[in-house]
Amino acid sequence: MVSDLEKVQLMSVLARSKGNWGDKYDRREHFKKFQNLKEIIKELSKKDWLIVHNKHKFTGISLNTQFKREIIDFIEREMPHLKSIIK
Repeated sequence: MVSDLEKVQLMSVLARSKGNWGDKYDRREHFKKFQNLKEIIKELSKKDWLIVHNKHKFTGISLNTQFKREIIDFIEREMPHLKSIIK
């Protein structure tokens, strides 16, 4: 089980600096700095907050636009300093 902080850190990077929502994704290998990346992806994709794009040569990840409001609320609750930054 990974912490909410680990989950929100990954989601904030995807949303804020990368803008990865829906069909716009980034390669999973770009997030190697997260120690529990595999578990974070597994837990967030179970909630349908994270979309895993399995491509021929790599795996991509993005945030699910269907849960955008819930994801932004979760990020802002866990990291209040990001309030109004993520759109």
